[in-house]
Amino acid sequence: MLPWLTPLWNPLGGHYWTLRPFASRRQLARRFAWAAVREASGAELPRPWSGRVTDERWGTVRLSGQLHAIAGAKSVLLNLHGLGGNSESIYLEAGVAAAAALGWSCLRLNMRGADGSGEDFYHAALTADLHAALASPELGGFDHVYVLGHSLGGHLALRLASEAHDPRVRAVAAVCSPLDLARSVAAIDQPRRWLYRHYVLQKLKASYVEVARRRALATPLERVLRVRALREWDRLTVVPRFGFESGEDYYARASVAGRLDLLDVPTLLVNTEHDPMVPSDTVRPALLAAGPKLDVRWLRTGGHVGFPLDVDLGERAPRELLPQILSWLANAPR
Repeated sequence: MLPWLTPLWNPLGGHYWTLRPFASRRQLARRFAWAAVREASGAELPRPWSGRVTDERWGTVRLSGQLHAIAGAKSVLLNLHGLGGNSESIYLEAGVAAAAALGWSCLRLNMRGADGSGEDFYHAALTADLHAALASPELGGFDHVYVLGHSLGGHLALRLASEAHDPRVRAVAAVCSPLDLARSVAAIDQPRRWLYRHYVLQKLKASYVEVARRRALATPLERVLRVRALREWDRLTVVPRFGFESGEDYYARASVAGRLDLLDVPTLLVNTEHDPMVPSDTVRPALLAAGPKLDVRWLRTGGHVGFPLDVDLGERAPRELLPQILSWLANAPR
């Protein structure tokens, strides 16, 4: 067997847990799970959510998502996808169900363009979309906001917690999230991670195609479609679109690694030792400068946003990652 395939069959292997959700029938099963949660909690069926954000270069940019409302709820979970994902990504479903079990509403937010609308595309520090969602009329009636981000969505959640934000934000959690963008991009661009890199790039390119139908972009579509590395993607798309000087300038200015001492709300970071997309050695150096608001948990078993069903963070909640995380958010010391 090829060496890189071996971890797929190891229960502790990150590849196994990363790929397992895509090979299972969870997409079918989750519909029945949500129906059961809805019946037990009084939650409404998810309905489309739309919002707007003002961009200094392109004016008004539309946002979208799915709002799962609980009648009388005072708390809402802002649920964020990772790079190349969207509001329909499998890993967001567990957060919806865990929020409903606590009586919270939940907004699964599409970062700009992630819905295929062609409005725009986003980057790792574009918290303007989060601020716009929190300021929307649909979320205005909630007293408390909790933010949960997966992969790059977790990086965005951490950035939000490190800057001036809506005072209703009570706590933040990030799952399998990069901290140092330069280290993370160097890791995923390595040849042995070609499968994950190819998957993410195909999603990003599809989004760029739609934007190119609507707007004039700095880099021709034909050139972007030939991109084979994340660093190249950032250099050709993110850098000219958002006014960075270079890829290195983008990573230096956008990375949350140097801002972890600025977190001003309780923040949980859950990463895995065997994450094949965000390796632990790209995360640990940044943690040395973290402030007291950050609680870090390393899991031995699990992959990139994929985990076994018996994860225990020590919370009085069902032994599954998302119920454990939301319990932590609800009970985090202020």
